[in-house]
Amino acid sequence: MRLPASPGITPVAMDSVADTATELLAALRRIKGRDAARDPALEVAATQTAELAHERGAGLVATVEHRDADPALLVAWVVPVDRRVDPDTAADLRHYLADAGGSDIREVVRAQTAAGHPVVIAERIPANLVGAQLQVLVFDAEQPRMAVFTLHSPTGRGWLELSGLVGRFVSGMRFGGPGTRTESARPLSGTSGRSAPR
Repeated sequence: MRLPASPGITPVAMDSVADTATELLAALRRIKGRDAARDPALEVAATQTAELAHERGAGLVATVEHRDADPALLVAWVVPVDRRVDPDTAADLRHYLADAGGSDIREVVRAQTAAGHPVVIAERIPANLVGAQLQVLVFDAEQPRMAVFTLHSPTGRGWLELSGLVGRFVSGMRFGGPGTRTESARPLSGTSGRSAPR
Protein backbone atom coordinates (compact mmCIF):
# COMPACT_ATOMS: atom_id res chain seq x y z
CA MET A 1 0.00 0.00 0.00
CA ARG A 2 1.03 3.59 -0.57
CA LEU A 3 0.47 6.03 2.27
CA PRO A 4 0.55 9.83 2.18
CA ALA A 5 2.89 11.92 4.30
CA SER A 6 0.88 13.46 7.10
CA PRO A 7 1.75 16.06 9.76
CA GLY A 8 1.60 14.43 13.17
CA ILE A 9 2.17 10.85 11.99
CA THR A 10 5.82 9.81 12.31
CA PRO A 11 7.03 6.29 11.41
CA VAL A 12 9.63 4.38 13.42
CA ALA A 13 12.11 1.66 12.45
CA MET A 14 11.13 -1.99 12.07
CA ASP A 15 14.59 -3.56 12.50
CA SER A 16 13.62 -5.67 15.53
CA VAL A 17 10.96 -5.79 18.26
CA ALA A 18 13.39 -4.27 20.76
CA ASP A 19 14.45 -1.45 18.42
CA THR A 20 10.86 -0.64 17.51
CA ALA A 21 9.79 -0.60 21.17
CA THR A 22 12.75 1.59 22.16
CA GLU A 23 12.11 4.09 19.38
CA LEU A 24 8.38 4.21 20.12
CA LEU A 25 8.98 4.79 23.83
CA ALA A 26 11.49 7.56 23.15
CA ALA A 27 9.04 9.26 20.77
CA LEU A 28 6.12 8.94 23.21
CA ARG A 29 8.19 10.43 26.03
CA ARG A 30 9.37 13.29 23.81
CA ILE A 31 5.82 14.10 22.73
CA LYS A 32 4.27 13.86 26.18
CA GLY A 33 6.98 15.93 27.85
CA ARG A 34 8.10 16.06 31.45
CA ASP A 35 5.26 13.90 32.86
CA ALA A 36 6.26 10.97 30.63
CA ALA A 37 8.90 9.54 32.97
CA ARG A 38 6.20 8.89 35.59
CA ASP A 39 3.84 7.15 33.17
CA PRO A 40 4.42 3.36 33.06
CA ALA A 41 1.57 2.96 30.54
CA LEU A 42 3.81 4.40 27.82
CA GLU A 43 6.36 1.61 28.11
CA VAL A 44 3.63 -1.05 28.12
CA ALA A 45 1.99 0.51 25.04
CA ALA A 46 5.30 0.78 23.18
CA THR A 47 6.22 -2.85 23.90
CA GLN A 48 2.79 -4.24 22.98
CA THR A 49 2.68 -2.20 19.78
CA ALA A 50 6.17 -3.36 18.73
CA GLU A 51 5.27 -6.99 19.39
CA LEU A 52 2.00 -6.71 17.44
CA ALA A 53 3.72 -4.99 14.52
CA HIS A 54 6.41 -7.65 14.14
CA GLU A 55 3.98 -10.51 14.70
CA ARG A 56 1.68 -9.19 11.94
CA GLY A 57 4.48 -8.22 9.54
CA ALA A 58 3.38 -4.59 9.66
CA GLY A 59 4.38 -2.20 6.93
CA LEU A 60 3.95 0.84 9.17
CA VAL A 61 4.50 1.59 12.85
CA ALA A 62 4.17 5.24 13.83
CA THR A 63 3.49 7.69 16.61
CA VAL A 64 0.48 9.98 16.26
CA GLU A 65 0.78 13.47 17.70
CA HIS A 66 -1.76 16.25 18.10
CA ARG A 67 -1.33 19.38 20.19
CA ASP A 68 -4.61 18.78 22.04
CA ALA A 69 -4.03 15.08 22.82
CA ASP A 70 -1.69 12.65 24.49
CA PRO A 71 0.40 10.68 21.97
CA ALA A 72 -0.95 7.54 20.34
CA LEU A 73 0.41 4.61 18.33
CA LEU A 74 -0.53 3.49 14.83
CA VAL A 75 0.20 0.11 13.20
CA ALA A 76 -0.80 -0.93 9.66
CA TRP A 77 -0.50 -4.17 7.75
CA VAL A 78 -2.08 -5.84 4.72
CA VAL A 79 -3.71 -9.28 4.85
CA PRO A 80 -5.35 -11.53 2.21
CA VAL A 81 -9.11 -11.97 2.36
CA ASP A 82 -11.71 -14.11 0.63
CA ARG A 83 -12.82 -12.26 -2.54
CA ARG A 84 -16.38 -13.47 -1.92
CA VAL A 85 -16.64 -11.62 1.39
CA ASP A 86 -18.88 -8.56 1.46
CA PRO A 87 -17.53 -5.91 3.88
CA ASP A 88 -21.12 -4.69 4.38
CA THR A 89 -22.27 -8.05 5.77
CA ALA A 90 -22.34 -7.92 9.56
CA ALA A 91 -21.26 -11.53 10.15
CA ASP A 92 -18.32 -11.25 7.76
CA LEU A 93 -17.34 -7.90 9.22
CA ARG A 94 -17.20 -9.28 12.74
CA HIS A 95 -15.15 -12.23 11.46
CA TYR A 96 -12.51 -9.90 10.00
CA LEU A 97 -12.49 -7.65 13.03
CA ALA A 98 -12.04 -10.69 15.27
CA ASP A 99 -9.11 -11.83 13.10
CA ALA A 100 -7.63 -8.36 13.37
CA GLY A 101 -7.46 -8.47 17.15
CA GLY A 102 -10.57 -9.36 19.12
CA SER A 103 -14.32 -8.98 19.20
CA ASP A 104 -14.71 -6.12 21.70
CA ILE A 105 -16.44 -3.79 19.22
CA ARG A 106 -18.36 -0.77 20.49
CA GLU A 107 -19.29 1.13 17.33
CA VAL A 108 -18.94 0.50 13.58
CA VAL A 109 -19.02 3.10 10.80
CA ARG A 110 -18.72 2.57 7.03
CA ALA A 111 -17.00 4.98 4.65
CA GLN A 112 -14.65 5.01 1.68
CA THR A 113 -11.20 6.38 0.91
CA ALA A 114 -10.49 9.19 -1.54
CA ALA A 115 -9.62 6.45 -4.07
CA GLY A 116 -12.99 4.75 -3.53
CA HIS A 117 -11.89 1.77 -1.41
CA PRO A 118 -14.61 0.54 1.00
CA VAL A 119 -13.72 1.29 4.62
CA VAL A 120 -15.02 -0.09 7.91
CA ILE A 121 -14.13 1.81 11.08
CA ALA A 122 -14.58 0.03 14.40
CA GLU A 123 -14.13 1.62 17.81
CA ARG A 124 -13.10 -0.97 20.35
CA ILE A 125 -12.76 -1.41 24.08
CA PRO A 126 -9.73 -3.71 24.36
CA ALA A 127 -9.93 -6.05 27.35
CA ASN A 128 -6.16 -6.13 27.92
CA LEU A 129 -5.37 -2.46 27.24
CA VAL A 130 -6.16 0.85 28.87
CA GLY A 131 -7.11 3.94 26.90
CA ALA A 132 -8.90 3.78 23.57
CA GLN A 133 -8.50 1.83 20.35
CA LEU A 134 -9.76 2.25 16.81
CA GLN A 135 -9.45 -0.20 13.94
CA VAL A 136 -9.86 0.71 10.28
CA LEU A 137 -10.24 -1.95 7.58
CA VAL A 138 -9.72 -0.81 3.99
CA PHE A 139 -10.84 -3.32 1.36
CA ASP A 140 -9.13 -3.53 -2.04
CA ALA A 141 -11.80 -3.89 -4.75
CA GLU A 142 -9.22 -5.17 -7.26
CA GLN A 143 -7.53 -7.93 -5.26
CA PRO A 144 -8.56 -10.18 -2.32
CA ARG A 145 -6.85 -8.24 0.45
CA MET A 146 -7.44 -5.53 3.01
CA ALA A 147 -5.32 -3.03 4.92
CA VAL A 148 -5.73 -3.04 8.70
CA PHE A 149 -4.92 0.12 10.67
CA THR A 150 -4.93 -0.01 14.48
CA LEU A 151 -4.77 3.23 16.47
CA HIS A 152 -4.16 2.95 20.22
CA SER A 153 -4.15 5.81 22.70
CA PRO A 154 -2.71 4.76 26.09
CA THR A 155 -4.71 7.48 27.90
CA GLY A 156 -7.61 8.32 25.60
CA ARG A 157 -7.05 12.08 26.06
CA GLY A 158 -7.80 13.93 22.83
CA TRP A 159 -9.27 10.80 21.25
CA LEU A 160 -11.49 12.68 18.77
CA GLU A 161 -8.53 14.72 17.53
CA LEU A 162 -6.32 11.64 17.16
CA SER A 163 -8.94 9.55 15.37
CA GLY A 164 -9.75 12.45 13.03
CA LEU A 165 -6.07 12.84 12.15
CA VAL A 166 -5.72 9.13 11.39
CA GLY A 167 -8.99 9.11 9.44
CA ARG A 168 -7.67 11.79 7.09
CA PHE A 169 -4.39 9.89 6.76
CA VAL A 170 -6.08 6.59 5.90
CA SER A 171 -8.39 8.31 3.41
CA GLY A 172 -5.34 9.13 1.29
CA MET A 173 -4.00 5.55 1.11
CA ARG A 174 -3.86 3.56 -2.11
CA PHE A 175 -3.14 -0.09 -2.72
CA GLY A 176 0.02 -0.74 -4.71
CA GLY A 177 0.97 -3.93 -6.50
CA PRO A 178 0.17 -7.50 -5.45
CA GLY A 179 2.45 -7.45 -2.37
CA THR A 180 1.15 -7.34 1.18
CA ARG A 181 3.64 -4.90 2.70
CA THR A 182 3.88 -1.16 2.33
CA GLU A 183 6.39 -0.05 -0.26
CA SER A 184 8.29 1.80 2.44
CA ALA A 185 7.38 3.08 5.86
CA ARG A 186 10.34 5.42 6.34
CA PRO A 187 9.62 7.94 3.55
CA LEU A 188 6.36 8.69 5.34
CA SER A 189 8.16 11.02 7.72
CA GLY A 190 5.48 13.29 9.11
CA THR A 191 6.31 16.49 10.91
CA SER A 192 5.53 17.12 14.54
CA GLY A 193 1.84 17.58 15.20
CA ARG A 194 2.64 20.47 17.52
CA SER A 195 4.37 22.42 14.80
CA ALA A 196 2.10 21.40 11.94
CA PRO A 197 -0.31 23.98 10.53
CA ARG A 198 -3.91 23.54 11.61
